[in-house]
Amino acid sequence: MMHDARHLLVINPNTTASMTRKIGEAARAAAGPRTRITAINPHHGPAAIQGAADGGAALPGLLALVETTLSNDPAVDAVIIACFDDTGVWQLKSRCSVPVTGIGEAACHMASLLVERFSVVTTLSVSVPVLEDNLARNGLARRCVKVRASDVPVLDLEDAASDARGKITAEMSCALAEDDIGAIVLGCAGMADLANELSEQFQVPVLDGVAAAIGLAEALPATARFGRG
Repeated sequence: MMHDARHLLVINPNTTASMTRKIGEAARAAAGPRTRITAINPHHGPAAIQGAADGGAALPGLLALVETTLSNDPAVDAVIIACFDDTGVWQLKSRCSVPVTGIGEAACHMASLLVERFSVVTTLSVSVPVLEDNLARNGLARRCVKVRASDVPVLDLEDAASDARGKITAEMSCALAEDDIGAIVLGCAGMADLANELSEQFQVPVLDGVAAAIGLAEALPATARFGRG
């Protein structure tokens, strides 16, 4: 079934432009032919969001960027926050007249539709409490067996010389061996380009939040534009 034409605003809440480009590429690869993707990031704030303190520091720039962009472009149909911490998502849901989805909530909801139990593999341990709180708020804490840190700093995902992929795959191997799960959710927007290859490597669904959020945003009815809260 052909979706109606949509314009999706994808926002990376940190200031790292190379990550925004990667996120935009992943979003366009996941989107249908009638969907237009605009991927942007604030110019002020943390270069990476690793834990609650960075999330708080990113909020002023993120909220201002969303307000300005939606005011200047009323054709935007939905906003996607491309940080797995879902930075600012709940504040924006109550402020915006268009749907706002975080890639964390999107990926975990999608995983819960595919399998009974899943685990999340994220970056640093400082992010684990934030993600656990989000799972509880979204009603998915009982479906997620464990949020696992791979000890990969977010910006290492932008460095081809780092061992980020090796650390992520090692943690995924532990999750599959120990957690009795049917799927793994990648807990960082910077991992978006790994999902397909890792699905093939491990022979289980490996979910990327960017693709999940695009799919959900495309499926929303036009009347969702006027929802709040």
